[in-house]
Amino acid sequence: MASHLLLLHRFSKPISILVALNSSFVSSKPSKTRFSPSISNIRSIAGATNRRDWSVRASVVSVKDEKYGNKEVVCVTPQIYDYILANVREPEVLRKLREETANMRGSQMQVSPDQAQLLAMLVHIIGAQRCIEVGVFTGYSSLAIALALPESGRLIACERDGQSLEIAKKYYKQAGVSHKVDVRLALAIDTLNSLILHGEADSFDFAFVDAEKKMYQEYHELLLQLVRLE
Repeated sequence: MASHLLLLHRFSKPISILVALNSSFVSSKPSKTRFSPSISNIRSIAGATNRRDWSVRASVVSVKDEKYGNKEVVCVTPQIYDYILANVREPEVLRKLREETANMRGSQMQVSPDQAQLLAMLVHIIGAQRCIEVGVFTGYSSLAIALALPESGRLIACERDGQSLEIAKKYYKQAGVSHKVDVRLALAIDTLNSLILHGEADSFDFAFVDAEKKMYQEYHELLLQLVRLE
């Protein structure tokens, strides 16, 4: 499971949102074996809790959980993920970046196209001008955000791996958004503290974190100071 932290400000109302974009069944390079649930596996999982009613129909797994009002949740299978990829709004430059990253070590760290589209949509609907991303990797999510920003928009992109950042910068240039992205090659915690020390608190509209999980609490506290909440 990949958990990402989103912080955003919508219009004049304060919003601070912690969102888990779960990709347990989704990766940037889907595997047929990885997503094929067996009935025996499902039954063994169902036996672990009496609150869940699992069923398998046409290779689609659904679950009912009393905790969530017995709502059914359909897990992403290879077929569903193929459908998502076929229908997501993914610009050509993002597709090329995703495919290049899929062949790299650590490619599972890249957000999926549907998650990137969600990020772009949020940036667009709140009219964000200033954004922060902690954990850039090869730049798929940051590129999606930069493409959604207006020409006057700015994204602070925090990454400590210079090699992967070079790939990100290459695609920023190809997409014509380099002027929107302020790349910070350093430990994110140092960059965030520096922004606060230089008077940039309460000046950002949106923040996205996909980085070292043990640092999330510290990132969250610092981003609460940087993102406008009133």
